[in-house]
Amino acid sequence: MLRRLMRTIQKGEGGITGLETAIILIAFVVVAAVFAYTVLSAGLFSTQKSQEAVYSGLEETRSTLELRGGVTAYKTANADVHNSDGSALDNTTCDIVTRIQFIVTNTLKGEPIDLHPSYTGDATNGITPSAPDEHTTIISLHDQNVHLTDCAWTVDFLGSDTGDYLLEQNEKAQITVFVVNNDGGTWKLGPSGSTTFYSDDEDTNPTKLIDTDHTFTIEVKPAAGAVLTIERTTPSYLDEVMDLH
Repeated sequence: MLRRLMRTIQKGEGGITGLETAIILIAFVVVAAVFAYTVLSAGLFSTQKSQEAVYSGLEETRSTLELRGGVTAYKTANADVHNSDGSALDNTTCDIVTRIQFIVTNTLKGEPIDLHPSYTGDATNGITPSAPDEHTTIISLHDQNVHLTDCAWTVDFLGSDTGDYLLEQNEKAQITVFVVNNDGGTWKLGPSGSTTFYSDDEDTNPTKLIDTDHTFTIEVKPAAGAVLTIERTTPSYLDEVMDLH
């Protein structure tokens, strides 16, 4: 009787072979490997993006202009300034600031900054648009009345100079922003609606031109790096040359 019972129990037993066990183990290993690779790839991708962000931030920081010294403004008598067509100004009786000058250097002595000017020339011989026009640094000026989006400016390198328009280590660039056009000895406002110079529109309202007690802001925007912002106010009396603190 006992033997029959044991035989019945043995006939109902089931099991797995060694091959089946191996297949299951291999499946677990493959799944774990795929999961580990996915996690590792995600971590490496995240690390790479973080590294790119850090290097991008460093490049922006190392391509930043720094104001070195003061800001100088130059006055021209009202009688020497004309409308864009050469006629006398209508209602303006005050003296006018025609150009603003300052010196910049490269912060942290870092990446070179392209300072191809938008104009060439000077206040004695007149200024003309650069040809070809390759300027990537944009200088704008605005106050409570006027916004000049792309001012006319020239550049002169002082002291150490490698002979190009790249502001590099130990170099100093003197930038002159012309807010009134000069075609060779004659100061002229820009045509109506000009976004480069103060224009004929401002002739009918003298307070819009840069005269006494006038606050304005200049923004120097290089192709890379932070914007250099300069805010100054003219004094109550205009000299020929003024250091604006």
